[in-house]
Amino acid sequence: MEQYTVTGMSCAACSARVEKAVSQVPGVTSCSVSLLTNSMGVEGTATAQEVISAVEAAGYGASQKGAAAPASSSAGEDALADRETPVLKRRLLASLGFLLVLMYFSMGHMMWGWPLPAWFEGNHVAMGLLQLLLTGIIMVINQKFFISGFKGLIHRAPNMDTLVALGSMASFVWSVYALFAMTDAQVHGDSEAVMSYMMEFYFESAAMILTLITVGKMLEARSKGKTTDALKSLMKLAPKTAVLRRDGKEVTVSIDQVHKGDLFVVRPGENIPVDGVIVEGSSAINESALTGESIPVDKTVGDLVSAATVNQSGFLVCEATRVGEDTTLSQIIKMVSDAAATKAPIAKIADRVSGVFVPIVIAIAVVTTIVWLLVGQTFGFALARGISVLVISCPCALGLATPVAIMVGNGMGAKNGILFKTAVSLEETGKVQIVALDKTGTITSGEPKVTDLLPAEGVETNTLLALALALEARSEHPLAKAILQAAEQQGMEADEVTEFQALPGNGLTATLHGEILLGGSMKFIGSRVAVPAALQTQAEQLAENGKTPLLFAKGDSLLGIIAVADVIKEDSPQAIRELRGQGIRVVMLTGDNEKTAKAIGVQAGVDEVIAGVLPDGKESVIRSLKKQGKVAMVGDGINDAPALTRADIGIAIGAGTDIAIDAADIVLMKSKLSDVPAAIRLSRATLRNIRQNLFWAFFYNVIGIPLAAGVWIPLFGWKLNPMFGAAAMSLSSFCVVSNALRLNLFQIRNAGRDKKIKGAAAPVESSGSERERTIRIKGMMCEHCEARVRNALEALPEVEDAVVSHTAGTAVVSLNAEVDNGTLKQAVEEQMYQVLSIK
Repeated sequence: MEQYTVTGMSCAACSARVEKAVSQVPGVTSCSVSLLTNSMGVEGTATAQEVISAVEAAGYGASQKGAAAPASSSAGEDALADRETPVLKRRLLASLGFLLVLMYFSMGHMMWGWPLPAWFEGNHVAMGLLQLLLTGIIMVINQKFFISGFKGLIHRAPNMDTLVALGSMASFVWSVYALFAMTDAQVHGDSEAVMSYMMEFYFESAAMILTLITVGKMLEARSKGKTTDALKSLMKLAPKTAVLRRDGKEVTVSIDQVHKGDLFVVRPGENIPVDGVIVEGSSAINESALTGESIPVDKTVGDLVSAATVNQSGFLVCEATRVGEDTTLSQIIKMVSDAAATKAPIAKIADRVSGVFVPIVIAIAVVTTIVWLLVGQTFGFALARGISVLVISCPCALGLATPVAIMVGNGMGAKNGILFKTAVSLEETGKVQIVALDKTGTITSGEPKVTDLLPAEGVETNTLLALALALEARSEHPLAKAILQAAEQQGMEADEVTEFQALPGNGLTATLHGEILLGGSMKFIGSRVAVPAALQTQAEQLAENGKTPLLFAKGDSLLGIIAVADVIKEDSPQAIRELRGQGIRVVMLTGDNEKTAKAIGVQAGVDEVIAGVLPDGKESVIRSLKKQGKVAMVGDGINDAPALTRADIGIAIGAGTDIAIDAADIVLMKSKLSDVPAAIRLSRATLRNIRQNLFWAFFYNVIGIPLAAGVWIPLFGWKLNPMFGAAAMSLSSFCVVSNALRLNLFQIRNAGRDKKIKGAAAPVESSGSERERTIRIKGMMCEHCEARVRNALEALPEVEDAVVSHTAGTAVVSLNAEVDNGTLKQAVEEQMYQVLSIK
């Protein structure tokens, strides 16, 4: 895919026109334009010059992005700098300065009698010329609206700028006409006509329209500027130097000078500079920067390491295998960049409507003027009617309908710890049909905790924990911290051990009071002491449930098992129930094996589990899910960044990595999964508000345009002065803003009024499968209960597999043949548990 930077776009109509123009170039197979990032992704055989020429022919500018990876050069970060917001801010401040002066002379003096300099008293022409000068200055400051708006008309693609330019220009032209007419009347001494024309100055309307729209444009540009923060953060993450071993000496070189096959050294606490393979040493590697997984991975000779991961404990010598643009980090940067370039164009309601609304209004204004001339009216009268049509159809209300509701909705979200990074994310979140949840750090806490203490026969629970504490107190492994935390909660203090040794990938040994303490995996402990079959079975069951069983022994005697796991957050099951209540299909993504993943999925209550997802495979899963409906991705790791960007809506957990937060459209500052349904609820309320605002905006136009055109003059004598047209426009804007403020009263955490959206992706219900049934069971209290129910069900020849959860109170059985529910119920109830239902 070739990427281009596109300039001159101001709304969805612009991006749609660029996409259409480039798609018609011979050789182009695919084209997608992103208004937020002002970028375009093109696939096919067409040359860059042909693509650029097509964009320029459509009235916009384009340039090809550099072929070099952004991470490899600081120039990439400079290219992503936000230059639009400062320009708009200067325009806004300058416009406000002149507008305040203009409003003082036009509204303050004429309506409220505010004092003026003596040389202005009675000099109406001087007053008009001053307003003309101030308005002209504001129009020059905001000339971009007129350039873009009229360019859109020339290319037969009117946009929001066209509406702004027409509304402002109409008021200005009419005011200039009134000024010249008033001057003529004053020359002829017609004081009554002078005052009449004086009342038809609408310079302040022209200036006010431009200033208000500039406010919205600046806020939009500010949000757009933040969308490139993901790439900036990824670039900063890339290591800048590496320590190479050359001729027996260590040499520090720039990352660009590292070649495939070079040997590099990494000390404890340092970042790994490029992808490689360990040739000397062993260590625990923190890969959370790439995988989002908080638990370090033990690595030894022959294992692969990735750039930007952290060496936590040992001294390593590695051979470089992938450098430059080939590293895992660079590939992630490229995926995020590509996903941003191919994101669907923004389709704001007002922009879609404006393409039809503007030509119709212009036609009505022209026809109105011609008709009144044909029936014998003066040119001034006919022109006044045509100008009235343009003034009353001023785009203020239409332009404010969406951004005002968006701003209020954004404020509501911020108050509740939900940060919508763009207007598009707030608009589109409510339309989500599928929510994909990353397991670690999203559904689960991301930090290991002790879940089970299973002492061997004749061993007290406190004895097991105390001896495990003594052994693990010297360890730096994250799983050891879980045991230390559990012991601390019991008020225990660690006994001092000697001859402590950590065996990478195996376990720990130490001496306490002359006796050897052992701790580690089943394989390690099983090779030193005898492990009873019952405890082996329990260890296997714990592993199947997504837990890590750690065995401990003293001398030749087994002490027991301590299970450690990344536990499900307290609010996760409730949040998932609320999502399903909104008609949303919930999918869990995890790298665990299918059996473990299904057990966690049952506890969480998700609709579907996709297991065995590799760190770089989440983006492709999101691609697949998008074919089934609009997808939101919730994650917290760097490896989630491409998936967050590829999804229609990316939602980052606030406690996650900076890269995930930057790549997402929404950030949950409180790191609570329950904020996901709250965000969807707020988005839907905002969308309803936008539709109401658009109704009010059009309602006033539907009522006002016929009145402005003079339709009712022959019947009732009703005639609309342009001044009243401007007042009607202001009233419609007032209603729009007032309606948007109602969002401040919306209760975003009240699930009582949730409704399932139309056309929602149908949830994948496990109960609907003929080969899978869900049994709701009452009475299970612990893992021992789970084991009894599982063994009873799997003893049936028709049951291939049973996933049991005492926390969810369910057993999900996979069948290899038909079996009646009565048989399943009997198998469970023989174990002294009550079956509530089978689906």
